[in-house]
Order: sequence, then C-alpha cells, then structure tokens
Amino acid sequence: MGKITFVPVGGLANRMRAVASAVMLAGKTKSELSIIWFRDWALNAPFYQLFKPVDREVACLRDASRLDYALLDRPRSKNFHFPLLFQKLLFKSCLYERSITPLCNRHFDFERWVKEGGCVYMASYTAFQLYDYAWISRLFVPVDEIMEEVENRCRNFSDAMIGVHIRRTDNLASIRQSPIELFYQKLDEKIKEDGKVAIYLATDSEEVKREMKERYGDRIFCSGKKADRGALEGIREGITDMYTLARTQKIYGSFQSSFSDMAAQIGGVPLEILKL
Repeated sequence: MGKITFVPVGGLANRMRAVASAVMLAGKTKSELSIIWFRDWALNAPFYQLFKPVDREVACLRDASRLDYALLDRPRSKNFHFPLLFQKLLFKSCLYERSITPLCNRHFDFERWVKEGGCVYMASYTAFQLYDYAWISRLFVPVDEIMEEVENRCRNFSDAMIGVHIRRTDNLASIRQSPIELFYQKLDEKIKEDGKVAIYLATDSEEVKREMKERYGDRIFCSGKKADRGALEGIREGITDMYTLARTQKIYGSFQSSFSDMAAQIGGVPLEILKL
C-alpha cells in the first residue's frame, strides 16, 4: 500500500475541495492518506476548533505540530525552503500547490503518479480529482457550537429564502466581475416575481451589508459579526455563513469565489454566479 502525505492550502473552501480530492485519490490508489492542517495567514485556525474529527478509516487528519512545521510545511521563503531538504529524503516524489493547476490542464495522471511513487507528498488549494459532493458534508462536520448557530439562523427561514454571497476585500476578480449592481438587478427581479422573497447575505464587507440593508430592509438576513480569516472567531463565523447559505433555496454567488461553490455543494442547491 502506498502513502500520500497531503497538505491543504489556502482559505477554507479551497482547503475543503482539496481535501475531498485527496480522499478520492487515496481511494482510487488504495493508499494510506495522512492530512496535515497548517495554520497560516490564509486560515489561522486549528482544524479541531472548526470541525469534528474525520473518520480515521477515511484519512488521518491532524493539526500540524512544531515538527511538522519544520519537516512537512510547504517550502517557501518564509521557512527559507528548509523543509525541502527533508522532503527530498522522506518522499519519492513531491507536488506543490503552484504546479497542480498546470498539471490538471495537461491531464496529468495523478493516480499513476501515486502508484509509481509509493510514498508521495502533495500540497494543493484546488480540486484535482472529481468527487461526489456528499463527501464534503461527510468530511467536514462543524463543531457543535457552530452548528447550533447555523440552526438558530435557519429557524425562521421561509421557502422563499435565497442566498447571496458577495466577496470583496482581497479578491480583485470578484470585485471587478461581480459588482454589487448585478446583485441588485437579480434581487430586484426575484422580488418582483415573488413578493415573499427573503435574502440571506454572506459577505466579507461591512459596507456591502450596510448598502444591502438600506436597499432591501427587513428582507435581508445577515450576521452582525465580522468574518476574519486571521482570527478564530472570524473563521468560525465564515463557516457559519457557509453552512447557513447551504440551507437556502438557491445561491447567487461571486465570480472566482470558491466559498459560493462550496456552500452550494454542501446544501446540494443551485448556484448562479453573477458576473459581467
């Protein structure tokens, strides 16, 4: 049996889809899968404070130890590429996050790579294997405190509750391609079709919350807390938003935002990306 050591990279949704891909790859190649969850600027929170433990029969997922940071973190300028020395000794082959998308575009055979390598290392922020969306809900079960808040928010949801995710802050593609005017246009149309429409808004922008409330008043439901992936409470708030969006009837999302896509996968609900 081979072994895959896998490091999910990036923000929450990126890590979730990458982990699901790794689970599929391990299953196809009958390999042991060890997943190491590192804290960094993109997601500064340990796994155990966000989600319940993953079934050990599926994968061994653990939060990174100090030794892991020295040996198994991705080699980069931050760590002076020090882990690379050990990884060349520990693994027969390594693939790092920047190479994954180009390899996918060239239809790289990841299964063959694992089978021939035996003991391999991989880091990714994107999906590199097709996976059943049901795996997301199986792998990522939020801790009780988060799910209790999700249930509280959904308690008064009507059958006319639609979800809106407007990504701002550092995502320039979303800002340029999914301006707020597109959401206004779509929501105005939905309200005209059905006067009972209500809107659950998930966004990383306090300004967007204010503008949407001014325009739609009591139709808008959103958190009073601020999402911040650099702080534990902010990250937990982001998960709450994601799993609440998943309970709506349809999601209108932002261009190049994996958050919108992941919420739709969790809930099995339709997703429409609003873009120019």
